Amino acid sequence: MYGLILVAGLGSGYGLSLLPGLLKADYTEGNYAAYFPNAQAKVVLYGTDWCGYCAKTRAYFKENKIEFVDLDIEKSPAAKQAHKALGGGGVPVVLIGNRKITGYDTGAFQAALKNTAG
Repeated sequence: MYGLILVAGLGSGYGLSLLPGLLKADYTEGNYAAYFPNAQAKVVLYGTDWCGYCAKTRAYFKENKIEFVDLDIEKSPAAKQAHKALGGGGVPVVLIGNRKITGYDTGAFQAALKNTAG
């Protein structure tokens, strides 16, 4: 009986720890025009060289022939300042149209690209 109570308690504690991630939106909408380096850019990636998810994001965009502007926040003071103004935190931060996507999320990338096309 104690084992069952222990397992139930640990399971519910683990489940509750995952809850914020499950409730987090895939993207944030806003006017991000000021963070695009030029009017032709439709997709901007704020990242670093060492970030594995940034590398996966770059590879995803290249494989899918999605043109993007790649801004390294460690090499460009302007990119670092823009990243901070966007809320900072981790990388990658991807801007597609009026959507900001934090992290590597191909579903959110596809939805945002579809939203900008239509």
